[in-house]
Amino acid sequence: MNKAMFYGAGFPYRDFGKLTGKLIVLEGSDGVGRSTQVKKLRAWLEEEGYAVSDTGLTRSELTAAGLEVAKSGHTLGPITMSLFYAADFADRLENQIIPALQAGFVVLSDRYFYSVIARDSLRGVNRSWSKQLYGIALRPDLVLYMKASITTLATRLIHGRGLNFWEAGMDLHLADNLYDSFVNYQNLIREQFEILSDEYNFMTIDADRSPDEIFEDLKTPILELLHNRLTKGKKPK
Repeated sequence: MNKAMFYGAGFPYRDFGKLTGKLIVLEGSDGVGRSTQVKKLRAWLEEEGYAVSDTGLTRSELTAAGLEVAKSGHTLGPITMSLFYAADFADRLENQIIPALQAGFVVLSDRYFYSVIARDSLRGVNRSWSKQLYGIALRPDLVLYMKASITTLATRLIHGRGLNFWEAGMDLHLADNLYDSFVNYQNLIREQFEILSDEYNFMTIDADRSPDEIFEDLKTPILELLHNRLTKGKKPK
């Protein structure tokens, strides 16, 4: 196994061989529109002939139901929740992401472990410990950081699915109401993303614009990553 593919030791008990696919991660704050863009990108890539798989936090069949119960109960401590998310990540990585990459798929990930580290850092979880925990993680081929103002995030959520307890960081007691807590919490999350962006070489995409404008900007680095294979074999008009 090529350990350079991983941030740490990887999976010491398995040799995954050559991974011919591409792993593309969309990161960004709550309400920035990642899920919308993953759907648009998947449809576009499939139309162009690529096999595509998508994934995201809490989608593991092993842990998804338990994580939802844990979040609704608000009873688990930061370390326990961190390990719960790590189990979700490890299961999806081993049983979904890596097999898809072995088969040559383009894998679109709605968030990666970076979001978990950002959240955990604000809850007192040791950053070095978190990075070691995610030493199993593959290095993505591309990380696209969708960055938007807090006003944009709040407006989209208020006029969409609404604000919730965790997205507002209510467990941190930053304010006595959902909206002000959301603003304070998301400002702190943005600071964490700026640190992570420098550390993990994110490519920043302006997400204060319309979904179609964001989509066009996301397509450009993906085309470059795929070496413009989407246009090969097409006759010029």
